[in-house]
Amino acid sequence: MIDNGIIEGLTFDDLLLLPAFSAVLPSDVDVSTYLTPQIKLNIPLISAAMDTVTEAKAAVCLAQEGGLGVIHRNMEVDAQVQEVEQVKKSESGMIVDPIVISPDHKIKDVLSLMARYSISGIPVTQGKKLVGIITNRDL
Repeated sequence: MIDNGIIEGLTFDDLLLLPAFSAVLPSDVDVSTYLTPQIKLNIPLISAAMDTVTEAKAAVCLAQEGGLGVIHRNMEVDAQVQEVEQVKKSESGMIVDPIVISPDHKIKDVLSLMARYSISGIPVTQGKKLVGIITNRDL
């Protein structure tokens, strides 16, 4: 610990891990840390807010493992909103409140939604009942 109460942090370049036998099992190790006093991360990883590093897909993957993905801002505001919405709708690998269509929709509607939300499949529902799914392979 540094004198002012701040704990020293390390990056990947600060460490060199050599493969070797260990009596410690991965399940016995706790690598969790606090980002803030109220925000706990299960893994001590936060992605860089760079357009070559973090968009929705990477942020979701990090969140599923217990880390934090920071969406970059090198895009239009509407695109940023879409990226954040994709992350927020993903919970434990399940899409919460997915985009759906009814059997009455036209193929052009499906293609438009797929392009707009960068998705490859859309559930087809009638009322609240799932009646099918249309994917990019079907088109």
